[in-house]
Parts: sequence; structure tokens; C-alpha cells
Amino acid sequence: MKDPAAAGRTADDTTPDDAAPDGTPPAIEAVDVRRSYDLGATTVQALRGVSFTVAEGEYAAVVGPSGSGKSTLMHLLGCLDRPTSGLLRVGGRDVARLSDGELAELRNREIGFVFQAFQLLARSSALENVALPLLYRGTPRAERRRRAADALGAVGLDHRLDHRPAQMSGGEQQRVAIARALVGEPRILLADEPTGNLDSRNGAEVMRILEDLNATRGVAVVLVTHDGDVAARARRQVRVRDGLVELDTARPAAAT
Repeated sequence: MKDPAAAGRTADDTTPDDAAPDGTPPAIEAVDVRRSYDLGATTVQALRGVSFTVAEGEYAAVVGPSGSGKSTLMHLLGCLDRPTSGLLRVGGRDVARLSDGELAELRNREIGFVFQAFQLLARSSALENVALPLLYRGTPRAERRRRAADALGAVGLDHRLDHRPAQMSGGEQQRVAIARALVGEPRILLADEPTGNLDSRNGAEVMRILEDLNATRGVAVVLVTHDGDVAARARRQVRVRDGLVELDTARPAAAT
């Protein structure tokens, strides 16, 4: 299905309507985004017209029951899929206009991922796991090891550089995953149930790290969670139900 919003746009028209006063585009801009899947004779409407914008440096939680469309939305925001129709810009670029190779490059340079199950390479050290995105960029070995060590230091794991995942606790493994997400200095960090496999103490520490990185580095953080306590820590909640945004609320940052 052709995107009606594309009419009149040229291939290099990437200036969003909600750009900041200095011309910086939003981290994410979604306008009437829809995603459907054909399952034999049946068409499943996973997203039925989602619209919202995530500004540079924002911290938002996407919440909703199972089957609401949260996972589909996360895949689209992470450039792992394209919308069936509607406009989706990530880092100022219209994902519908990008080739598979361009999408992969956008993911590598603009987006960091943190998953519930950590997704670490079991036979690789913490340093090697964190350096992996830089390897895909072609970064020289010495530089990627230095940057990976710095990223691990930023999450308090400079004493675990040579440890493999099986030699670390769940909380430490998730911190390695956060370091891997940030080593490429992305504009956007997508976290899918980042505390789902952790006890309350480690979950609180992971949330503290994410919040600190958002505050000090200006990385836009979007997390998907079923946990109401985790969602409540975000400055904004986007509640999804039946493929639509049911509620989008924001609260001001706490005074310091």
C-alpha cells in the first residue's frame, strides 16, 4: 500500500515538521504508521495508525497488554522492519526509502538495543561483546577495544573486561548489553523489557544506569515494559492497545 503522505516529497526530503529550532530532527517521528501481516487468507492488523514523536534526549516508556502491538512497534522503531503504510522517520530518515543495507547502517549508527535476554555471545568476553558493533563498522581493532573498555567502565564493569557471560551475574550481563548498545554513541536506545530477567536489586541498578545515561549523554531512551513500576520512572508513557496509541502522557522532569 502506498503511503499517501509521500505525495510531493522528494527522495532527499528528510526535514521533519517537528524539528527542533536548531534544525535537529526528532529522534523518532511516526505519522499514521500501520503494519499488517498476511497469514494465509487472513490479514492481521498489528498496528492500525500510530502517531507520536520522540524528541532528542527524551525518556519514554511504551506500555500495553500482550498482543497490543508493542513488539511490532519496537521492531519498526529499531528499523528491523518497515511499516506497511504511514511515515516513520528514525534519526531524520524515512525508513521506507532506505535499502536493506542503508537500514542496517542506520541501526548500527543511530540505534542501540538492550534486550530482556541480554543476547550476548557466550564464547566472547565482555570486551569482545561490547566491541561487536564497531567491528561491523570497520573500526580499527585498537580503537574498538579502547572504546569498548570505556563503555564498560561507564557501567561499572571495568573489572570484568575479560569475563565471559557465564562468569557474570544477570545484572552484570545486562550492563554489558547496555555498554554494547552505547559503544557506537547512538542517538536512540531501545530497551525491550530490560529488567525482565533480573531481581529487584539488579533491575533497579539497570534502570539507574539507563536514566543516568539519558541525563548525562542526551541519548533518547524508549523502553518497552509490562512492569508498571519501571514505566512510571519514565518521564512519558505511550500506552498501546489493539494497535493504536490509547494514551500518551508526559510529566516534567523532577527538579534538581
